Amino acid sequence: MAEAGAPSLSARQPRAIHSALTVLEAVAELGAGVTARELSTHLDLPRATTYRLLNLLVEDEYLVRTPDLSGFALEAKVTQLAAAVQPARLPTTARTLIAEARATLRGGVHVAAYTNGRLHILDEDPDFPLSDPVRLARDPEHSALGVLMLVATGGDGPAAQAAATELARLGGVTRMDGATPGVGCLAVPLRGADGEIAGALAFAGPRHRIVDAPALVARLSPFAESLAPYVA
Repeated sequence: MAEAGAPSLSARQPRAIHSALTVLEAVAELGAGVTARELSTHLDLPRATTYRLLNLLVEDEYLVRTPDLSGFALEAKVTQLAAAVQPARLPTTARTLIAEARATLRGGVHVAAYTNGRLHILDEDPDFPLSDPVRLARDPEHSALGVLMLVATGGDGPAAQAAATELARLGGVTRMDGATPGVGCLAVPLRGADGEIAGALAFAGPRHRIVDAPALVARLSPFAESLAPYVA
């Protein structure tokens, strides 16, 4: 039984919530100034439903009307939500260390944080960008950064167990042929003062370089130790 005074969900409300989130995503995708008519067409929603959802999102300060009142844009509350889950930008000293690692290893070097059970890329290598960042976030078992996050969050599935065993033996975790055939990745943990894994330093490159994992871990680990205080 629901507590007295607590809001309750009707059978229709979850669908309405999903539709409202879809409208928010569409405004972000189509850009500031998008009109209700454009959103209705883009989402294949009835015009009346679109207007009702837009008015609710404006009332709750997730959207704002453009100055000419013809369109809509994301409101500050959406930015505040994003800031709550997105870690702050790394300081200059940390970015200098990352640049040194990239120059030394000659491959894709990325830094990630594990926050609230989610993987956040703090510094993506501009010369070797991630091939599929969406899959990286949604399907962690296919990347070294992802499986290391499963270990950090106490995952007990087969992928997490295998990664935990590899981490204990090697000091890092590997994945081969994840998003791109012939390419592998290796991630070493960034640990806090309590020893818990707060993030990772990862190398992505040709498969043959990942095969020699112990040597690669030995080269990555000193950088990881120096970077850890800026992430943990």
